[in-house]
Amino acid sequence: MTEFAALWAACDNDQWGRMLEGRAEYLALWAQLLGVEAAEITAVENVTQGFHAALTGLPERHLKGRKLLIAADCFPSVHFLLAGLAPRLGFELVTVPLREGESWVRDEDVLAAWDAQVGVAILTQVTSTASYACDLPRLTAHGRERGSLIGLDFTQAAGLLPFPAGETRPDFAVSTSLKWLCGPPGAGALWMAQEHIAEAQPELRGWFSQPDPFNWDIARFSYAPDARRFDHGTPSIVSALAALPALRWHAAQDRARLCAQTCALNEEVIEVARRHGLPLASPEDASRRGGSVMLRLPGHVDPGTLVQGLRARGVIADTRGPVLRLSAGAVTTGAGVARLEEALTTLLAA
Repeated sequence: MTEFAALWAACDNDQWGRMLEGRAEYLALWAQLLGVEAAEITAVENVTQGFHAALTGLPERHLKGRKLLIAADCFPSVHFLLAGLAPRLGFELVTVPLREGESWVRDEDVLAAWDAQVGVAILTQVTSTASYACDLPRLTAHGRERGSLIGLDFTQAAGLLPFPAGETRPDFAVSTSLKWLCGPPGAGALWMAQEHIAEAQPELRGWFSQPDPFNWDIARFSYAPDARRFDHGTPSIVSALAALPALRWHAAQDRARLCAQTCALNEEVIEVARRHGLPLASPEDASRRGGSVMLRLPGHVDPGTLVQGLRARGVIADTRGPVLRLSAGAVTTGAGVARLEEALTTLLAA
């Protein structure tokens, strides 16, 4: 950010060329992370914006008069978006509910609601409320049989779990860099398979949607042939530049080792929870769990007070209602888990 400030304040006209180089590196690092072509990915500010760009750009045959399917444990902002788009784009929003007392929507309930009228299904690779990792191969195969397009929110998996490839690859996907990639707010990415990009006509368009953004002919507009068509006005480059140090660092790491480290620490966290009588709000099966562990707090414990007490003892966590969310990231160590146990021993006895 210091480099950006110096660049932007310099008394010359080199700013744009150098900033666009930084944005290009940002997108290249995302493409490398996902194992996709650079032409298939562009920057978005957040997941909601990414899904808006993808859905409003699709040909109407995918949505008009059809259903859009999503599970109730999706990120709430996405559901707010879909509820608003449904009457305008002409689709029926079908939300698969949670079963009473459960923390995540079961895959079998999603499959039962997924019929041939579903034009688009949006899956969450790992939920933010339970760290539930859905069975993507099973869900994707079911959707392909019914001719549905599949969108994916992989925010809680990006940088930790592999992006689905081959037969399990979705048609489009959105993430931010906030979670395991350690990026800043506003630094997200939208990926779409090239065959769908070619026929997409995004609703929000502008000078950066074109093959040549510096074409000043207001009577001559055409969409770029690649994911740049999902761009619009002047891009928000600052967030992309702010994410570069984290993305560069992550690209140089052994991702399998990072994942193994998180999984091992999570097992330690689960043992701590058992010793303190805190039930899991995440799957017991590690293969169905992302990188976080969620615990149910007893009724007499105030979640906000507990989080403050943990923070005062060097343990950073958050809550969703009565559920404590713990994420063992790249900087977490076994000593941190031991500190968590010491803190819980004190705080839960208070």
